[in-house]
Amino acid sequence: MILEPLPPKVLSVRRIPNADPAVLLAYGADPARHRSLGLVTCDQDDPTYVALDEATKHARVDVVFAKSFWAGSKHASGKLSGEILGVLAGSDPDEVDEGLAAFLRCIEHDACFFAANDDASIAVFPHVISSLGRYLSAEAGLEPGQSMAYLVAPPIEGTVALDAALKGADVRAVKIFPPPSPTNFAAAWLTGSLDACEAAAVAYAEAVVAVARGPIERLPGRR
Repeated sequence: MILEPLPPKVLSVRRIPNADPAVLLAYGADPARHRSLGLVTCDQDDPTYVALDEATKHARVDVVFAKSFWAGSKHASGKLSGEILGVLAGSDPDEVDEGLAAFLRCIEHDACFFAANDDASIAVFPHVISSLGRYLSAEAGLEPGQSMAYLVAPPIEGTVALDAALKGADVRAVKIFPPPSPTNFAAAWLTGSLDACEAAAVAYAEAVVAVARGPIERLPGRR
């Protein structure tokens, strides 16, 4: 099975080297530990969460704010809004710069959605994080360094695919996000060995493609 990548587009990257304490507090930073902020927007939210987590593995930064916007990037509030705003906080601008660089590497070369059908009207995110950073590990209730399958698809595709992933690999669900999400998708975080997470992601993607190809299942006794 070959899925066509749908690369995310970073819409804005800005730094506030010496943020006002009121701004720090409003966005979840701690003025006693944080002074500088790095802000990003992107047209895909889930790859952004993964890339923000990656930043915590390469720099002394914290993800202090990360929220998806309602209705998705096609209904954004402005040209640069996209689907999510993420904010990194650090004690000095150099740390934030390193975090932003790691974020960009991940979102440009690693995390992205894939088309599950010919016209890319159905997308799937069967992403495996081999080693969690400090951000997503805390969100998932796991330890940094553990593996996690980060799985996202539209509502019915994602529900059928989650069942297939859980049955197809030795993994356990740490969080399930039933629809609707802010972007009207369904998601789940599964953990296990790296091999198991990869097997779960493959099973998930295969199931999404199968539903996309045959959305209406023939019922017994009906022609």
